Amino acid sequence: MSNAEKAAPDKAQGYTDEDLAEVEDSPEWTAEDFAAAKPFAEVFPDLAASIRRTRGKQKAPTKVAVGIRLSADVAEHYRKSGRGWQTRVDDILRKAAGL
Repeated sequence: MSNAEKAAPDKAQGYTDEDLAEVEDSPEWTAEDFAAAKPFAEVFPDLAASIRRTRGKQKAPTKVAVGIRLSADVAEHYRKSGRGWQTRVDDILRKAAGL
């Protein structure tokens, strides 16, 4: 299987027949096409700015990043509970430590 075939979108990735028909005749870019292309930030300045935005450094960090090894079933249980699972684990550990 070629790299192009591996990278080709398919129905398993959620694309419809109409989606695939829309792009199947797209020509490959030439050197001239690349030379004429504009930077993403120039074409979509608002979107580029929103992507670049970060929360920044905390003024007074309240938590530290650590590596912890958990049993697979424990990690899966908390991940399934949705966003904020690490905070919930932190709360449980704080209670267990009597903090």
